Amino acid sequence: MARFFLPSDQWGEAACLSGDEAKHLSQVLRIRVGEEVVVFDGKGRQAVAKVHNVARDRVSLDLGPPSMSPRTGPKVLLALAIPKGKRMDLVVQKAVELGVSVIQPLVTRNTVVQPGDGKADKWRRAALEACKQSGFDFLPEVEEPAEFQRWLGSIGSNPADELRLIASLAAGARPMREVLRGSAAPATVVVLVGPEGDFTSSETEAALEASFHPITLGATVLRAETASLFCLSAIRYELEG
Repeated sequence: MARFFLPSDQWGEAACLSGDEAKHLSQVLRIRVGEEVVVFDGKGRQAVAKVHNVARDRVSLDLGPPSMSPRTGPKVLLALAIPKGKRMDLVVQKAVELGVSVIQPLVTRNTVVQPGDGKADKWRRAALEACKQSGFDFLPEVEEPAEFQRWLGSIGSNPADELRLIASLAAGARPMREVLRGSAAPATVVVLVGPEGDFTSSETEAALEASFHPITLGATVLRAETASLFCLSAIRYELEG
Protein backbone atom coordinates (compact mmCIF):
# COMPACT_ATOMS: atom_id res chain seq x y z
CA MET A 1 0.00 0.00 0.00
CA ALA A 2 1.40 3.40 -0.97
CA ARG A 3 2.67 5.60 1.87
CA PHE A 4 2.36 9.38 2.16
CA PHE A 5 3.62 11.95 4.63
CA LEU A 6 0.93 13.85 6.51
CA PRO A 7 2.29 16.38 9.05
CA SER A 8 1.00 16.08 12.61
CA ASP A 9 -0.94 19.34 12.50
CA GLN A 10 -2.97 18.14 9.51
CA TRP A 11 -4.43 15.03 11.12
CA GLY A 12 -8.14 15.21 11.85
CA GLU A 13 -11.53 15.15 10.16
CA ALA A 14 -10.33 17.51 7.42
CA ALA A 15 -7.08 15.64 6.66
CA CYS A 16 -5.61 16.54 3.28
CA LEU A 17 -2.46 15.84 1.32
CA SER A 18 -1.11 18.86 -0.51
CA GLY A 19 1.87 19.90 -2.62
CA ASP A 20 4.23 17.17 -3.79
CA GLU A 21 2.46 14.45 -1.80
CA ALA A 22 -0.88 15.22 -3.46
CA LYS A 23 0.72 15.37 -6.91
CA HIS A 24 2.47 12.07 -6.36
CA LEU A 25 -0.80 10.40 -5.37
CA SER A 26 -2.94 11.88 -8.14
CA GLN A 27 -0.54 12.29 -11.09
CA VAL A 28 2.20 9.69 -10.58
CA LEU A 29 0.43 6.79 -8.88
CA ARG A 30 -3.01 7.80 -10.21
CA ILE A 31 -4.78 6.63 -7.09
CA ARG A 32 -8.54 7.12 -7.30
CA VAL A 33 -11.35 8.02 -4.92
CA GLY A 34 -12.21 5.11 -2.66
CA GLU A 35 -8.75 3.54 -2.71
CA GLU A 36 -6.75 3.18 0.49
CA VAL A 37 -3.27 4.47 1.32
CA VAL A 38 -1.11 4.70 4.44
CA VAL A 39 -0.21 8.05 5.96
CA PHE A 40 2.44 8.75 8.61
CA ASP A 41 3.48 11.88 10.48
CA GLY A 42 7.21 11.22 10.84
CA LYS A 43 6.87 10.91 14.63
CA GLY A 44 5.78 7.30 14.82
CA ARG A 45 2.07 7.68 14.07
CA GLN A 46 0.49 6.02 11.05
CA ALA A 47 -2.99 5.21 9.80
CA VAL A 48 -4.80 3.68 6.86
CA ALA A 49 -6.75 6.35 4.99
CA LYS A 50 -9.39 6.20 2.28
CA VAL A 51 -9.11 8.74 -0.51
CA HIS A 52 -12.20 10.96 -0.35
CA ASN A 53 -11.55 13.49 -3.10
CA VAL A 54 -8.74 14.03 -5.60
CA ALA A 55 -7.73 17.37 -7.09
CA ARG A 56 -4.53 18.36 -8.87
CA ASP A 57 -2.69 19.59 -5.76
CA ARG A 58 -5.03 18.62 -2.93
CA VAL A 59 -6.29 15.21 -1.84
CA SER A 60 -8.78 14.87 1.01
CA LEU A 61 -8.68 11.74 3.14
CA ASP A 62 -10.87 9.83 5.57
CA LEU A 63 -8.45 8.68 8.26
CA GLY A 64 -8.79 5.33 9.97
CA PRO A 65 -7.73 4.69 13.59
CA PRO A 66 -4.10 5.73 14.11
CA SER A 67 -1.44 3.50 15.62
CA MET A 68 1.98 4.26 17.07
CA SER A 69 5.14 2.48 16.01
CA PRO A 70 7.49 1.70 18.90
CA ARG A 71 10.97 3.18 18.73
CA THR A 72 13.62 0.72 19.85
CA GLY A 73 17.22 1.40 20.70
CA PRO A 74 18.92 4.72 21.37
CA LYS A 75 18.50 7.97 19.49
CA VAL A 76 21.35 8.09 16.95
CA LEU A 77 22.90 11.30 15.64
CA LEU A 78 25.20 10.92 12.63
CA ALA A 79 27.59 13.83 12.12
CA LEU A 80 29.73 13.39 9.02
CA ALA A 81 31.99 15.40 6.79
CA ILE A 82 30.12 15.90 3.52
CA PRO A 83 31.43 13.43 0.91
CA LYS A 84 31.90 14.27 -2.76
CA GLY A 85 29.37 13.84 -5.54
CA LYS A 86 26.11 12.06 -4.80
CA ARG A 87 27.54 10.03 -1.94
CA MET A 88 25.74 12.20 0.62
CA ASP A 89 22.41 11.29 -0.99
CA LEU A 90 23.31 7.63 -0.54
CA VAL A 91 24.27 8.16 3.11
CA VAL A 92 20.99 9.93 3.85
CA GLN A 93 18.91 7.24 2.19
CA LYS A 94 20.64 4.31 3.87
CA ALA A 95 20.94 6.08 7.24
CA VAL A 96 17.16 6.46 7.30
CA GLU A 97 16.74 2.76 6.57
CA LEU A 98 19.08 2.05 9.51
CA GLY A 99 17.01 4.15 11.91
CA VAL A 100 19.05 7.35 12.30
CA SER A 101 17.40 10.18 14.25
CA VAL A 102 19.49 13.18 13.21
CA ILE A 103 21.92 13.78 10.33
CA GLN A 104 24.39 16.63 10.75
CA PRO A 105 26.45 17.45 7.62
CA LEU A 106 29.83 18.92 8.55
CA VAL A 107 32.49 21.00 6.83
CA THR A 108 35.92 20.08 8.17
CA ARG A 109 39.43 21.20 7.29
CA ASN A 110 39.83 18.38 4.75
CA THR A 111 36.29 18.52 3.36
CA VAL A 112 36.41 19.07 -0.40
CA VAL A 113 32.72 19.85 -0.88
CA GLN A 114 31.42 23.31 -0.06
CA PRO A 115 27.62 22.88 0.09
CA GLY A 116 25.54 25.53 -1.62
CA ASP A 117 22.11 26.86 -0.76
CA GLY A 118 19.32 24.30 -0.89
CA LYS A 119 21.49 21.24 -0.27
CA ALA A 120 19.90 20.51 3.09
CA ASP A 121 16.43 20.73 1.56
CA LYS A 122 17.50 18.23 -1.10
CA TRP A 123 18.76 15.84 1.57
CA ARG A 124 15.52 16.28 3.55
CA ARG A 125 13.52 15.24 0.49
CA ALA A 126 15.78 12.20 0.14
CA ALA A 127 15.14 11.34 3.80
CA LEU A 128 11.39 11.58 3.32
CA GLU A 129 11.47 9.36 0.24
CA ALA A 130 13.53 6.81 2.17
CA CYS A 131 10.97 6.81 4.99
CA LYS A 132 8.16 6.23 2.52
CA GLN A 133 9.99 3.45 0.73
CA SER A 134 11.32 1.62 3.79
CA GLY A 135 8.25 1.81 6.00
CA PHE A 136 10.16 3.70 8.70
CA ASP A 137 7.72 5.94 10.57
CA PHE A 138 10.23 8.34 12.15
CA LEU A 139 11.43 11.11 9.84
CA PRO A 140 14.96 12.13 10.87
CA GLU A 141 16.07 15.72 11.18
CA VAL A 142 18.57 16.77 8.52
CA GLU A 143 20.38 19.82 9.84
CA GLU A 144 21.93 22.63 7.85
CA PRO A 145 25.64 22.07 7.11
CA ALA A 146 27.85 23.36 9.92
CA GLU A 147 31.53 24.13 10.34
CA PHE A 148 33.12 21.40 12.47
CA GLN A 149 34.50 23.48 15.34
CA ARG A 150 31.33 25.53 15.58
CA TRP A 151 29.16 22.40 15.72
CA LEU A 152 31.42 20.80 18.30
CA GLY A 153 31.09 23.87 20.48
CA SER A 154 27.31 23.83 20.13
CA ILE A 155 26.72 20.34 21.52
CA GLY A 156 27.95 21.22 24.99
CA SER A 157 29.06 18.85 27.70
CA ASN A 158 28.50 15.13 27.44
CA PRO A 159 25.32 13.97 29.29
CA ALA A 160 25.70 10.83 31.38
CA ASP A 161 23.35 8.83 29.13
CA GLU A 162 24.99 9.86 25.84
CA LEU A 163 27.75 7.90 24.11
CA ARG A 164 29.99 9.88 21.75
CA LEU A 165 32.08 8.06 19.15
CA ILE A 166 34.57 9.29 16.56
CA ALA A 167 35.76 7.01 13.78
CA SER A 168 39.51 7.50 13.84
CA LEU A 169 42.65 6.31 12.09
CA ALA A 170 44.77 7.51 15.01
CA ALA A 171 46.76 5.14 17.19
CA GLY A 172 44.95 4.06 20.34
CA ALA A 173 41.46 3.85 18.83
CA ARG A 174 39.50 0.91 20.27
CA PRO A 175 37.38 -1.54 18.27
CA MET A 176 33.83 -0.25 17.94
CA ARG A 177 32.37 -3.54 19.17
CA GLU A 178 34.39 -3.27 22.38
CA VAL A 179 33.21 0.28 23.07
CA LEU A 180 29.54 -0.48 22.34
CA ARG A 181 29.48 -3.60 24.49
CA GLY A 182 31.12 -1.71 27.32
CA SER A 183 28.49 1.06 27.30
CA ALA A 184 25.60 1.19 29.75
CA ALA A 185 22.55 1.32 27.44
CA PRO A 186 22.94 4.95 26.28
CA ALA A 187 19.83 6.96 25.45
CA THR A 188 21.71 8.75 22.66
CA VAL A 189 24.68 7.80 20.50
CA VAL A 190 26.55 10.48 18.55
CA VAL A 191 28.71 9.16 15.71
CA LEU A 192 31.33 11.43 14.16
CA VAL A 193 32.79 10.47 10.76
CA GLY A 194 35.47 12.47 9.01
CA PRO A 195 36.38 13.15 5.37
CA GLU A 196 38.82 11.37 3.08
CA GLY A 197 42.15 11.90 4.75
CA ASP A 198 40.50 11.82 8.19
CA PHE A 199 40.20 14.67 10.65
CA THR A 200 43.22 16.87 11.28
CA SER A 201 45.12 16.26 14.51
CA SER A 202 43.64 19.43 16.01
CA GLU A 203 40.09 18.38 15.08
CA THR A 204 40.62 14.94 16.59
CA GLU A 205 42.03 16.49 19.76
CA ALA A 206 39.04 18.82 20.01
CA ALA A 207 36.65 15.87 19.66
CA LEU A 208 38.47 13.91 22.37
CA GLU A 209 38.26 16.93 24.66
CA ALA A 210 34.48 16.91 24.00
CA SER A 211 34.28 13.32 25.37
CA PHE A 212 34.29 11.45 22.06
CA HIS A 213 35.70 7.92 22.22
CA PRO A 214 38.04 7.10 19.29
CA ILE A 215 36.97 3.89 17.57
CA THR A 216 38.53 1.84 14.81
CA LEU A 217 36.39 0.19 12.13
CA GLY A 218 38.92 -2.45 11.16
CA ALA A 219 42.17 -2.84 9.27
CA THR A 220 41.00 -1.25 6.01
CA VAL A 221 40.46 2.46 5.41
CA LEU A 222 36.78 3.10 4.67
CA ARG A 223 35.29 5.95 2.68
CA ALA A 224 33.12 8.35 4.68
CA GLU A 225 29.88 6.89 3.35
CA THR A 226 30.98 3.32 4.06
CA ALA A 227 32.19 4.23 7.55
CA SER A 228 28.90 5.98 8.31
CA LEU A 229 26.79 2.97 7.35
CA PHE A 230 29.17 0.57 9.11
CA CYS A 231 28.73 2.53 12.35
CA LEU A 232 24.95 2.76 12.08
CA SER A 233 24.66 -0.95 11.34
CA ALA A 234 26.87 -1.86 14.30
CA ILE A 235 24.84 0.37 16.65
CA ARG A 236 21.60 -1.16 15.48
CA TYR A 237 22.95 -4.68 15.87
CA GLU A 238 24.41 -4.14 19.33
CA LEU A 239 21.98 -1.70 20.98
CA GLU A 240 18.56 -1.97 19.35
CA GLY A 241 16.01 -3.50 21.69
